[in-house]
Amino acid sequence: MLLLLQHLNMANQTLSRRERQIMDILYRRERASASEIHHELPDPPSYSAVRAKLRVLEEKGHVRHEEQSLRYVYLPIVPRDKAMQSALRHLVATFFDNSTEQAIAALLNLKDGGLAPDKLERLSALIEKAKQEGI
Repeated sequence: MLLLLQHLNMANQTLSRRERQIMDILYRRERASASEIHHELPDPPSYSAVRAKLRVLEEKGHVRHEEQSLRYVYLPIVPRDKAMQSALRHLVATFFDNSTEQAIAALLNLKDGGLAPDKLERLSALIEKAKQEGI
């Protein structure tokens, strides 16, 4: 029960820029040591700062560690799709006044994000499905 409550609380905690960068690395690699994360971070802070951020992410319930030889290896706890949903909700709330329509319109208007006709067809089908399901 305690683990479930921690997991539910985790969804309400936002991540700092550096914490998001660390999580991106962990999702991409699936598991990594503090040293590996440190080497992949852009404009990396000190190694001890990376370890401190990993401890914070562990306390927030986003990562866990396993001992491997003489080092800790970190793994994400939250499935990537759940993290993505949470991040999208936060993005839409923060920048688009909770308007999914505004967010989609902004994505479609990106200059370098042009969509091929087959991708537009897929999006159109998803919109039709959402209409039918009353979403």
